[in-house]
Order: sequence, then structure tokens, then C-alpha cells
Amino acid sequence: MKKVRIYEMPSLYREPLEITGYRFGQGEKAMAVVGAVRGNEIQQLYICSQLVKKLKEIEAAGGIRENAAIEVIPCVNPYSVNIGKRFWAMDNTDINRMFPGYDQGETTQRIAAGVFEHLQGWKWGVHFASFYRRGDFVPHVRLMKTDFADPDAAVDFGLPFVLTRKPLPIDTTTLNYNWQIWDTKAYTILTRESERIDPVSARTAVNAVLRFLARQKIITYRIDGGRVPEMLRDSRLVPVHATAAGIFRPVLGTGDQAHKGEVLAEIIDPGEGKVLKTLESPADGLVFFACRDPLILQRQIVFEIIRDFHGG
Repeated sequence: MKKVRIYEMPSLYREPLEITGYRFGQGEKAMAVVGAVRGNEIQQLYICSQLVKKLKEIEAAGGIRENAAIEVIPCVNPYSVNIGKRFWAMDNTDINRMFPGYDQGETTQRIAAGVFEHLQGWKWGVHFASFYRRGDFVPHVRLMKTDFADPDAAVDFGLPFVLTRKPLPIDTTTLNYNWQIWDTKAYTILTRESERIDPVSARTAVNAVLRFLARQKIITYRIDGGRVPEMLRDSRLVPVHATAAGIFRPVLGTGDQAHKGEVLAEIIDPGEGKVLKTLESPADGLVFFACRDPLILQRQIVFEIIRDFHGG
């Protein structure tokens, strides 16, 4: 293993901002993995740390293919991680909305530019990310449908679902989108949790990357075959909106099977404690996303149901 300095920025009042990567093997740029881009992505940081640990063991055993390199960057935003703030502390900007960056621009644009320059030229790219809505997902691979996407290879991660969707204008400044535009086959992996550690889904995520690397013959590593994933489009996800504001008390959670008309959650009056609204499943299917906010707003999306999914 070799530590690589990805980017450094001096600071007037604290230690310099240093972004560090961990390189395994050498030669062709096979896969780069990026973890926490936002300051509250502790689960993503933890996943990368566990992946680094496993890759060290595999490299020591001679399990990385000759002329192949793998790199893991656990954290792109250590300043915000250190103070527990999701976005950049000074101006509340999101680094994952700044790619491909601008090296003469604002601070987060410069960080994105420095990181992205280093990330160009890799064949495969994986980003462990969090979603803009607070909540839990069934672990899955997510990719934007562009001319550069490779959904067929996403099967090799062995996760339960592969979700493809059309990119929106706001997506054009994300790492995943720009990786693809610059000829890297990029995937985003979402799991349970973000601000807290979930060891079970973290292990699932680490195994998914190792499984992919093994199937692409980048590493030699014996691992279970995982799942044959269900291929999804975002049009198959049925959103459930909160019909009132109040205390959110879920009945079903991520991964639970739901039947049409079944109670998903109750919304409680925060003053009187009575049930204001009962939310019911709009279709038979699987709970793909579940909100975890204790207080919710009216019209907020609190569940997503995979319509007509009856798998185990």
C-alpha cells in the first residue's frame, strides 16, 4: 500500500486541508473508490476504511493482478467531517455539486478541481454517497443513464438492485456524472445510514466492491456470488408523500414487503399526541426508501415503494 497526496490547500487558522488516497498495486488505473465528500458521511468514510483494510490483506497475499492499480480516497472533505457539518463550513456549498471544478474559483470549486484532476483516467469509479433526502435505502447500485454508462457491468457488484435514471440538470455537477463524461465507468453505491455507522450494510458495500474486482479479474479473492440484481428504472419507484406535518412514527422500514393499503407510518400531533394522518402503501411492493426524520413536513417524500416487487 502506498499513501498518495491527492490535494492540499493551505489555511490561515488551522492545519492545511489534506486529501489522502491509498494506492494498491501499480500500473493501469483499474478502479478508484471515493468515500465522504460531505462532512456528515461517516458511514461512507467507515466503508472506505474497511475496504482499505481488506485490500491491504489482499495485496500482502499477492492477490492484486500484475499491472493493475486500485485507489481508495476515504474523505474529500476532512474540514467538514471534523466539525460535523454536511457542507463546507464557510459558505455552506456542496463539493459534490462543484465537479469538474475550477482551479481559479471558490474554495469548494478548487477542491473539486484538484480531486477530479487526480480521478481522471481510471477505468472504473465507485462513489459511496449519501442522498439529499435523509433516510435509509435498500443497498443498491445507482447510475445515471448516459452514453458512457455500463449497467450490465453493475451486475458484478452482486447487490439486490441496480437503479438507472436519467440525469437532471443539477446532476451535471456531480462526481458520478463528470466521471462518465471523462470516460470512467462510474457507479454510486447507497447503503443504510450516513451520520451513524451500520456495520452490516458497510460489510455489504465492501463485499460488493471486492466481488466486482474479483469478477473483473483485477484481484484474486474468494467471495460469495451475492445477489442477481433486479434492474430498476426510477419510473418504477412510487413515492409516498406526508399528508400532514408532525412527529413521524414509521411502522414499516427499508426492505419490508408492503401490500396496497397497508399502514406504512403514522403522523402524530406534536402537541396533543393524537394521530393526525395514517400513511398507507399505494401499491404492492418493497420499501426501497424510508425516511428517518423524527419531524416531517407536509408533502415531504417519506417512502419509496418498488411497485410489484415480490422477491425475497
